[in-house]
Amino acid sequence: MTARDLTTGVTRQAAIAVLVAAIAGGWLGGAPGALGVVAGGALGIAGFRVLAARVGALTAAGPTLTAPWMVLAGLRFTAIAGVAALLFVAGWAHPVAWLAGYSALPLALVVQGLRLAREESTSWT
Repeated sequence: MTARDLTTGVTRQAAIAVLVAAIAGGWLGGAPGALGVVAGGALGIAGFRVLAARVGALTAAGPTLTAPWMVLAGLRFTAIAGVAALLFVAGWAHPVAWLAGYSALPLALVVQGLRLAREESTSWT
């Protein structure tokens, strides 16, 4: 399994989880609930894809300075927080729904990691 396969699998699983949660969020909270889940999920997935691309570029380039990496990570976090704050202030997204959507990515990452660990352990026997 390559890093690209991992990134694609996590993205796919997170997107499916976000879509299911958006349906539930729309049923429970109306449009702000559904939009909050979709926005949180989209920001989480986009942030993960950017992070995976940066890690891939850094590992291919060899040893580099860590200061630019930290600055870019801080800017990524600031951008996500700014977009989330705009959605909350404008009333377009509910904060709890946004958090539910944003939390889909770590869950998908854990599920994908456990699945790969199980496949790896069975390939040794």
